[in-house]
Amino acid sequence: MTQTPSLAPLDQGTANAFASSWNNLPRGSVYTYEQFKDWLGPLTQQDIENALVLELGCGNGSLMLHMAGWHPSLIQGVDLGSSAITAAQNMEATTFLNWKVVQADLTTFESGGFDVVYCIGVLHHLKDPKHGLDAVIRNTSAGGRFHCWVYGKEGNGVVIALVEPLRRIACKLPWWVNKYLIATPLAVPFFVYAKLVSVLHDIKLVQRLPLYDYSKWIATRGFQFFRHVAFDQLVSPQTTYIPKITIENWLKSYPEIDPASVYIIMRNGNSWKFGAKLKCEY
Repeated sequence: MTQTPSLAPLDQGTANAFASSWNNLPRGSVYTYEQFKDWLGPLTQQDIENALVLELGCGNGSLMLHMAGWHPSLIQGVDLGSSAITAAQNMEATTFLNWKVVQADLTTFESGGFDVVYCIGVLHHLKDPKHGLDAVIRNTSAGGRFHCWVYGKEGNGVVIALVEPLRRIACKLPWWVNKYLIATPLAVPFFVYAKLVSVLHDIKLVQRLPLYDYSKWIATRGFQFFRHVAFDQLVSPQTTYIPKITIENWLKSYPEIDPASVYIIMRNGNSWKFGAKLKCEY
């Protein structure tokens, strides 16, 4: 693992907060392979095989571990936090050899270009999400493609109203207080709610409940993952819920993007996956 020095990055506090989450998880990926495929779609293994792949904001390497199974020629992860060290340790435990982890500010990271660049669950935690997307585009080679996932403003009314005020307080507390004394009890009612939604999902009234699609999705996981998600929500000093129109305007601002390749897909009723290919010449 290599480290790139940086002068007081704007997002250092957020990176440190998330490192307290990533560095206190068991070794390996916190995500299932099905979750990985869901997040990366419409990208498939065919898009990744023998490609140069970059993940901006790699955390503890949870997605990199699955990405290695799609056989890229190289997978590189970048993260500002000390979780980059954990990511390197996780990758060292695999049989995949062509990987690299760099501890650096993703918003200023520069490379010779990658065939595929992805950024999952990171842009919405940056002080300037558009600045992060600039880095995604900048590190995508001509003719290459990029893929991102962000929290949506649409479908997150309950979270914005109830969780956001609590996050502004909880993110200032020691990580262990946040995780075990706030996130854990907070996860209990949502765990019960999601399980009930999953069981009663055919009832029309239930289908109108807040976070219906998201609840069905997360209900397949155990309580520990619910707590991880709750802690993830509360630990961040910075969270922006991004409306679709903002993403549309972002993508229109890059002349290097092939407009015919653009996609914006709602995921689980409360988040957005989006991406495109870059023109071969621009």
